Amino acid sequence: MDQVARSTGRTLALVVVLVAVFVAVAVSLFKLTIAGAIALYFVVWWTLLFAILPIRNQPETRPEHIVQGQDPGAPARPRLREKAIWTTLFAGAVFLAALAIFPLAGL
Repeated sequence: MDQVARSTGRTLALVVVLVAVFVAVAVSLFKLTIAGAIALYFVVWWTLLFAILPIRNQPETRPEHIVQGQDPGAPARPRLREKAIWTTLFAGAVFLAALAIFPLAGL
């Protein structure tokens, strides 16, 4: 995953492909509309993003790397591309589990 997360284009392409797979599964197995599946997946993804963002963050401690006005708690390496991939995978699992538990046909 580290190789994919090194490039914004590759990360974006992987996220789009994974979302398309999760939406296709929701439409075919759970009879959701495409728009309903995308909307529900987006809500789940966005909610999980805020849960995943603070994981493995360490504040910048090297004084030469801190710029004027920078928040002292700002992460030294935020790993946003990697977190986008993890969020997409976890959101897909939660999304499909929610669809299996709750009957949302016709959404």
